[in-house]
Parts: sequence; C-alpha cells; structure tokens
Amino acid sequence: MPYLIDGHNLIPKVGLRLDAPDDERDLVERLQDFARLARREVHVYFDGAPPGHAGSRRTGRVTANFVERGRTADSAIRGRLNMLAAAAKNWIVVSSDREVQSAARAARATIMTSEEFAVRLTEVVRQNGLRKANAGDRGERALSDQEVAQWLETFRRRP
Repeated sequence: MPYLIDGHNLIPKVGLRLDAPDDERDLVERLQDFARLARREVHVYFDGAPPGHAGSRRTGRVTANFVERGRTADSAIRGRLNMLAAAAKNWIVVSSDREVQSAARAARATIMTSEEFAVRLTEVVRQNGLRKANAGDRGERALSDQEVAQWLETFRRRP
C-alpha cells in the first residue's frame, strides 16, 4: 500500500527538528531509504512553501509535495483522498492530526499515527542494516543501488 504522509507532523517524531533549515530534505532522505527498502510509494506533503517553490518533486519512490502558503498540507491530503475516491482504501495516511485522520477514515483509507510510522520507518531501516533513523542520528545515508553502480563504473574507467 502506498503512503500519504503529513510531513511536518512526522518530522519531530523521527528525531528531526522543525526549526532546522534542512528538516524537510532530511525527512525526504529518510523516506527514500524506507520506500526503497519497503518497496512502497510515498507521497509526503509539506505546507508553507515560499512563492516559486510550491509543487511536487519526485525522487525514486518518494514524491515530495510542497504546498503554497495560504493552503495547508492537511487540505492537500484531503484533496488527494477526494481525488483517489474509492481507491483511497488502498492507501495508508500517516498523520496524528485528528482532522486528517477523520478525512482518511471517511475515505476508508488506513490510518497510521506519525508515532507509529516513525517506529515502522526505524524498524525497516534497521532490519536492512542502514543508518539509524532515530533522534540524534546525523549519519550519512546509504547509497542507492544506482549510485553504487555509478561509482563502480567511475572507478573502472580510472587507469
């Protein structure tokens, strides 16, 4: 099942800080590890995008949706659930926000709190021997299979 995630709701649950300058990027990197290892699609929503920075960016199995100021990630998630219609029952909505959970329940989507998902993310990453995805960890992310292949090709070309 693919995931719809309330990004700013999840950030502090995985040990990141909302006031950090790269909090959204750091969360997306962790979600990339999770999505690749769990073989799931992830759509994460962040509100408060400054002018000219709103929109969607896809990297691997993760789509980061930056919602323009004046709208909220919550409303964007509700809109996505409405657009999915009956197919919403095949999605997992990650948020501890009651309004988002209520919209997910009405759409018959599966609901997971941000705290529950943070535990799941940590378990998946740890089971696969990658960096810890918990509080205080600032380690480097693991290379993807594609990145490893690119580096191997680079080193093979060297004299």
